[in-house]
Amino acid sequence: MGSLSGIIQRPLIAAAAVAVASASADVSDKFQSFTSPGAEQTDSSVSVSNSIQEFTSSWVSHISVSKLSSLNFVTRVQVPVPSISFGVPSSGHKFIPSNLCSSVASFPLLVNVYQSAELAKASKPTKTTGSIPASYSDVLYRWHLPETDAIDVSGTSDCLAMKSRTVVVLLGWLGAKQKHLRKYAEWYTSKGFHVITFTFPMAEILSYQVGGKAEQNIELLVNHLADCLEDEGKNLVFHTFSNTGWLTYGAILEKFQNKDPSLMGRIRGCIVDSAPVASPDPQVWASGFSAAFLKKNSVATKGIVYTNELETDELVGSRASGEPKPAVTETALLVVLEKFFEVILHLPAVNRRLSDVLGLLSSGQPACPQLYIYSSADRVIPAESVESFIEEQRKAGREVRACNFVSTPHVDHFRNDPKLYTTQLSQFLEDYVVTCCKSS
Repeated sequence: MGSLSGIIQRPLIAAAAVAVASASADVSDKFQSFTSPGAEQTDSSVSVSNSIQEFTSSWVSHISVSKLSSLNFVTRVQVPVPSISFGVPSSGHKFIPSNLCSSVASFPLLVNVYQSAELAKASKPTKTTGSIPASYSDVLYRWHLPETDAIDVSGTSDCLAMKSRTVVVLLGWLGAKQKHLRKYAEWYTSKGFHVITFTFPMAEILSYQVGGKAEQNIELLVNHLADCLEDEGKNLVFHTFSNTGWLTYGAILEKFQNKDPSLMGRIRGCIVDSAPVASPDPQVWASGFSAAFLKKNSVATKGIVYTNELETDELVGSRASGEPKPAVTETALLVVLEKFFEVILHLPAVNRRLSDVLGLLSSGQPACPQLYIYSSADRVIPAESVESFIEEQRKAGREVRACNFVSTPHVDHFRNDPKLYTTQLSQFLEDYVVTCCKSS
């Protein structure tokens, strides 16, 4: 099969139309009071409004891709390709100002520019100043240097020296941008670690091809990491988010094995946030894409509030009766996406590729400690799937730690409980990665 781009993109555009309808309905309700009584609606808005009103529970139960494609608003929805500014790194490790960056409107051109640029390597760590400019928020990966006050210039501290030789690689979730990983990177750099943040543009996921641009970009990251490990003697810690970050980690491990198996031994730890589901589950993929399309309008972003400890105990291992329910339009979107992925995930080329990566993650991970951070309230990744995988890893002799945040939503544990989250990270890193830093 030469290309999956058309096969994947057309149904996802239709599914995205439902997401647009859901968001439009929400915005319409909020701003209805500002609309003039005599204002006329366009054909498109009337069509969307009528389509929303027709979403009833009986219709949802019989929805299909073919039925969705017959809706008027679907044929008029266009998937926008964002104008992305790509910052070309200078030899001094600081990005060239935004007025010298080339604005790239087409994604293939972005990739070509990215492929021709290399991140310069620092002989000595220097502090990065200021926040990440908006024009650099969508670059594929970015290197963050340790904070100045976390660097041991004299080289007398074994703890800080070990941290400076450790690179934490943050692999983002579906739809994540560089700005979303900034708070995680800042925490690590404040502790003295080097950090690389890696994200996939949504356009790249929607036009996915086996062996295509997405995997080529992973290859570029792998080459950079391999050069770093070879030339500078550093070690790696991977911190993945959701199944997208976890599968990216699997693809990196696969390329490490093919390039130089000894690179696997340089991985000192793996932290898995809100994952995994170790099988191609259409329901999980549908939930992930629905959350990426709808963002804050998705029920996946809602946690669960408890009034007493008894309710918290009852949730562990089961669903709470009072948890938030998805809107009718989100339910429709989930049904469409699930049916779509039931087909896509069983295509021979896709199924073969996923099986290879999932097999490696299940039985061929490096012999490094693992930390799993998850929640019983996660609407995308079931807690039972995470716990089942943890048990299998322990049976295989892996050193595994886990923390169930119980009530926090998907990939939102840090924001909801930063103290518990950072405590888990600190203890894991001190016990397994930078052991000389452990408090006596």
